[in-house]
Amino acid sequence: MFTLYDCSTAPSPRRARIFLAEKGVAHATVQVDLRSGEQLGAAYRLINPQCTVPALRCDDGLLLTDNAAIAAYLEARFPEPALMGVTPVEKADIASWNWRVEFEGLLAIAEALRNSSPAMVDRALPGPHNYPQINELAQRGVARVQQLLVTLNRHLEGREFVAAGRFSVADITAAVAVDFARVVKVKPGEAHPHLLRWRERMAARPPMTL
Repeated sequence: MFTLYDCSTAPSPRRARIFLAEKGVAHATVQVDLRSGEQLGAAYRLINPQCTVPALRCDDGLLLTDNAAIAAYLEARFPEPALMGVTPVEKADIASWNWRVEFEGLLAIAEALRNSSPAMVDRALPGPHNYPQINELAQRGVARVQQLLVTLNRHLEGREFVAAGRFSVADITAAVAVDFARVVKVKPGEAHPHLLRWRERMAARPPMTL
């Protein structure tokens, strides 16, 4: 049995939840309370010394501690449906857009949130070590997220999916980023009709409600 170490309110484990659901992989779930700092406690450090979620314990005992490893493992282990491309060109396009949305979206949101939230003083980066907040990075993070919405809207004109003409991990990452941007008061609106159309289409997929 697979076991996902999860947090229902955090974007990173949501990506793993959706990926597992799209693959149809049954798994148990263990909730890790990030608000109380459970990820930093001794018990969870024994599971994942990186002090982050998601973490996936595979049925063979292997522990995977980030979305990149989880997606790569599950794609290789359960190749259908393909979420990371089939042809070399598809794989490259999906990998490129997935990285871009993660870098320009999810990391930018984290930059904005972690460098501004009073609850995250000295927790500007996830993981076992403390880092002080830098206010200027919060401002830059918001600007980066706003620009990502413009980029995605322009890119999605005439397209049903983010990459390779098929549903992929890039759509998962983009949907999670667009949804989570609300925590820094950024969301698509009338200026982003193509992005809104795509997001509505994604909402029709049951795993996207997880």
